[in-house]
Amino acid sequence: MPTILRQVNIISRSASLYRSGRLHDSELGGCHHSYILAICSHPGISGEELAGRICVNKSNVARNLSYLEEHGYVRREQSKEDKRVTLCYPTEKMLGVLPQVRKISEEWNSLVTEDLTEEEKSQLSVLLNKVAAKAREYGEKNKL
Repeated sequence: MPTILRQVNIISRSASLYRSGRLHDSELGGCHHSYILAICSHPGISGEELAGRICVNKSNVARNLSYLEEHGYVRREQSKEDKRVTLCYPTEKMLGVLPQVRKISEEWNSLVTEDLTEEEKSQLSVLLNKVAAKAREYGEKNKL
């Protein structure tokens, strides 16, 4: 049982390297896909909400949002309701790379599950969702 975390880390790091390789012609890195998917799915998301959604600390979110803004992928605005909150919106440039980012994710998922039966893929998905939900629950409860 102690190898679960190790295996998940191997999958995560390998996926990041794969995304980086597939995005090598752009200014985007393997870590940016989560930001692109979340911001495009939730235009106007706050930095804090984004951090919780993609399970990254706020300083990493701030750094990556600055990078994405400098390169024209995201637009940030101060909230009208709460001046302390910054909202993130996708630019046309971000929306333009969204299909490629989705395709790369789908390719990776297909690649790493190609030796699994449909039943095994379904079981894996159910089990990973359970573990991820427990991890999120712990993180929210303990303010991680």
